[in-house]
Amino acid sequence: MITLKSTREIEIMKESCKMAAKTLHFLGKNLRVGMTTEDINKMCHEYTINRNGIPATLNYHGFPASLCTSLNEVICHGIPSKKDVLKNGDIVNLDVTTIYKGFHGDTNHTFLIGDVKPEIKKLVDVTHQCLMAGIAVCRPGARVGDIGAIIEEIAHDNGFSVVHEYCGHGIGRVFHEEPQITHFGKRGTGVELRPGMTFTIEPMINFGKRHCKVLEDGWTVVTKDRSWSAQFEHTICITESGHEIMTTFSPDEWTAEDDKI
Repeated sequence: MITLKSTREIEIMKESCKMAAKTLHFLGKNLRVGMTTEDINKMCHEYTINRNGIPATLNYHGFPASLCTSLNEVICHGIPSKKDVLKNGDIVNLDVTTIYKGFHGDTNHTFLIGDVKPEIKKLVDVTHQCLMAGIAVCRPGARVGDIGAIIEEIAHDNGFSVVHEYCGHGIGRVFHEEPQITHFGKRGTGVELRPGMTFTIEPMINFGKRHCKVLEDGWTVVTKDRSWSAQFEHTICITESGHEIMTTFSPDEWTAEDDKI
């Protein structure tokens, strides 16, 4: 069932989304070559709980960490580890979901570590273009297929592929709810978007082929051909006239306190 949020619920949800966005920004500012993904996990956990938030991924269906850290060929759901060290030229996706006042805010960003190859920078840039183009078509009366169609078109035009097995999702009091937001599709098909709907768009774009597999840990998803993969994500709501990105904040909302764990 798709839940339509009230104006009051959306205002509360914006707080959780802004907290997630600030957490992600803080992590990105503090990434360094030589840092482990477990170091990032500790930062995320402390930053969140010190602001009275809850890291939604921790113990979610058994997931053992406070965020997902997906390096290079990892598409999504990478588990932080002391063994995974950030190296010059890497890319890493940090996927942060925060629960605050009973609502979830979900966002992710692929960060460049040091000097990244131009073709990989292009992959990351195009993935972000895919996200923003998918968001741009969101308005009352549009269809989920419209989102997937433009994402797939941009990815393919640039020689990249779109992961089919994982998708965006409705979100609110529940982490994952309907509708599913696929990142491929046909215009004019799928669920119709209505005011009050809140969901994520989070395209996963591969440098090589689209196919993936899950590792033995039951979580980590990698490309089958071990080509690199990038992802970006926002939580949005559908308004009466269009959409609003909730997982963002303006520069004047960043304070000295936000720079502290």
